[in-house]
Amino acid sequence: MGDIVQMHFTTVDYVIFALLLVASTGIGLFYAFSGGRQKTTQEFLLADRSMSCLPVSLSLLATFQSAVAILGAPSEIYTHGTQYWFLGCSYFLGLLIPAHIFIPVFYRLRLSSAYQYLELRFNKTVRICGTVTFIFQMCSSTNGQYLLRLLTYIAVTGFDLWGAVLAMGLVCTVYTTLGGLKAVIWTDVFQTIVMFAGQLAVIVVGTHQAGGIGEVWRRAQNGSRISGLELNPDPLERHTFWTLGVGGIFLMLALYGVNQAQVQRYLSSRTEREAIMSCYVVFPCQQIVLALGCLMGLVMYARYGEDSPLDKGYVQSNDQMVLYFVMDVLRDLPGLPGLFVACLFSGALSTISSAFNSLATVTMEDLIKPHFPTMTEARATLLSKGLALGYGLVCLAMAYIASLMGSVLQAALSIFGMVGGPLLGIFCLGMFFPCANSIGALTGLVAGLVMAFWVGIGSFVARMQTSGLPVPDTTDFPDMGNTTAVVMTTLMTSMPTGVQALYSLSYMWYSAHNSATVVVVGLLVSLLTGPWKEKELTPGTVFPVLGTLLFFLPERYREKLCCVTPLENKVRKILQQILQVFYIPDCSRGFIFNSSPQILAGLCYAYLL
Repeated sequence: MGDIVQMHFTTVDYVIFALLLVASTGIGLFYAFSGGRQKTTQEFLLADRSMSCLPVSLSLLATFQSAVAILGAPSEIYTHGTQYWFLGCSYFLGLLIPAHIFIPVFYRLRLSSAYQYLELRFNKTVRICGTVTFIFQMCSSTNGQYLLRLLTYIAVTGFDLWGAVLAMGLVCTVYTTLGGLKAVIWTDVFQTIVMFAGQLAVIVVGTHQAGGIGEVWRRAQNGSRISGLELNPDPLERHTFWTLGVGGIFLMLALYGVNQAQVQRYLSSRTEREAIMSCYVVFPCQQIVLALGCLMGLVMYARYGEDSPLDKGYVQSNDQMVLYFVMDVLRDLPGLPGLFVACLFSGALSTISSAFNSLATVTMEDLIKPHFPTMTEARATLLSKGLALGYGLVCLAMAYIASLMGSVLQAALSIFGMVGGPLLGIFCLGMFFPCANSIGALTGLVAGLVMAFWVGIGSFVARMQTSGLPVPDTTDFPDMGNTTAVVMTTLMTSMPTGVQALYSLSYMWYSAHNSATVVVVGLLVSLLTGPWKEKELTPGTVFPVLGTLLFFLPERYREKLCCVTPLENKVRKILQQILQVFYIPDCSRGFIFNSSPQILAGLCYAYLL
């Protein structure tokens, strides 16, 4: 496999990698034994709702910027050119919509779990189904399969693979279990800095060795790697402006709008304003990260051109080729290869620790607390820590099992990761359509999941069948991996028809397609089984965006189709009712009710500006 001896780490590289693990553990220990010492579920799961804008925004970025994505963007640019850069266009609405629609609803309801919203809007059954779907997604795909992919990628460094993954998994589990969400957020801040430093080191050194940024650009242009604006509206085309700029919006909404890991960070903010500002701060950071990934791909092309290490057999995948490039460029600079691998592991730690904490939160808040309302705070906190520890061990077990059972199981785990779209759909159904009822919500969710698995399994089977046929223009269908990763595929050159067209759908449209299925089916079933009226719903659970967009319709029609009452007026109205009926003198911080948990959570907007 080429000059593999030169690809091994030095002692300095191992020291830098070890410092990353020690620093991450240290942050967890610091928050475990400082402040409130994680003695309440409020502090352990929501950082006592005390976080400021900057650490929350960097944590949002780190959770999104996984190690697989750090490797995927450069390999995408190297192979297909800069068309992928247009994904940045989706960041505008992909962050503005969560900032001004999802965050106000979630924050004003004072939730701990995003899935509490589903009970307030529909019923407990919908809440449990949403929670179980999320847990299934995170355990099967995002964790175990993610670690396995990272293990495969770092093979070219000569690293002790399972030793590194085991160390990372245990460190991640320790600081998440001991330090809670506050430790997760502050380690994300540290790990984000490491990620930026690792990427910049490779770009600066690689650009210098290539002869400067002008030479890098010239070689990329000569190699047709600088792409223009592709306006082909065909949804089967893998990457066009529409698939990236429009389809990417739904992908961003699934990640930043309703994903528990991100919602939990919004809810940990001190005020609603700071939660909204965190979306604004993360926007330029995401653009920078995207630009760094694309620049690294161009620098890699300037170094290898069409004579790639993959073609020479030095590596086995495009993503491995990025690490080979890093080791090749930085091999004469001890410590810098270790810095970049520390960058990758920082992305891994931030993504997986967020998964552990969010899984512990939804399990405690959605599955345990409702059935044990008299549980003491101390016992609930201890159980939350045990859940975080348990999910960490499950993650490592999934990675190990997947490594033993081969590519079929790995592909199956990837398909399970496609349920983000249906979850986005059920939240949109509840938040934008007051006529939607609980029967429609459940039916829509099931239909969305069936569609997601149908497309995922069908694409996988079609790809397996086609790969064995010795005919020209064979199809390489999209990889069903983590949606935050860049999937390396090519689609049919001939126009597929019927079901094959559905299997050939660009992976960037998966979230939009599956969420639209939930909304359409949910609305149809709701209309057939008796639509709900806005005045019958828990106040604050419907956002009046459609009522504003359909201003040209008579009010009686808008009242039937969508919400027409502004969210702020709803909150003020219900606060007035609370003051009149359940008034408590010290109302500057909250209100106390002798009421059911559903009414309490729905009516108690316990935050006065």
